[in-house]
Amino acid sequence: MPPMFRATLLSIAALVLAGCASVPEPEPVAPLTTATPEQMVAAIDAAAGSGEGELAVQPLRDPMVEDLREQAQAARTRSDYAAAADALDRALAIVADDPALLQERAETALLQRDFDRAGTLAERAFALGPQVGPLCRRHWATIQQVRLATGDADGAGSAARQVEGCRVAGPDRF
Repeated sequence: MPPMFRATLLSIAALVLAGCASVPEPEPVAPLTTATPEQMVAAIDAAAGSGEGELAVQPLRDPMVEDLREQAQAARTRSDYAAAADALDRALAIVADDPALLQERAETALLQRDFDRAGTLAERAFALGPQVGPLCRRHWATIQQVRLATGDADGAGSAARQVEGCRVAGPDRF
């Protein structure tokens, strides 16, 4: 190999290595909340409210999926979040696009401190589901909690405003 070519290759390699070494690590963003995951889920429950007197869509459920949802709820009650996640993942394998099921899985991911997954699932649930009512508020309240946990003040504020946009009065019944 000619000396000039070797010198050029060494110079390029040195520049590449120097460029890699000079890339600063991003500083971790401090969370904007001190709430535990359990407190975050309680805030989501509170934001959803009862839904009384407003429009709420309730789909028909597959009995097998309903059984898995009940298993997941029982596991969550025992604070066995891994078992709850497993049951919900099995239910999602049956009906992958069920917004309520995706939301339950998002809340379980939040309880497991998997904030990225919780946010992704809540956003997907919102996109697939009714964009009004208590379930809609659950989606946005979950996104708000995730954004607070990840230090995104603007995103948390935007999500909080979206929670209120989910309120739609039910039809008048005469």
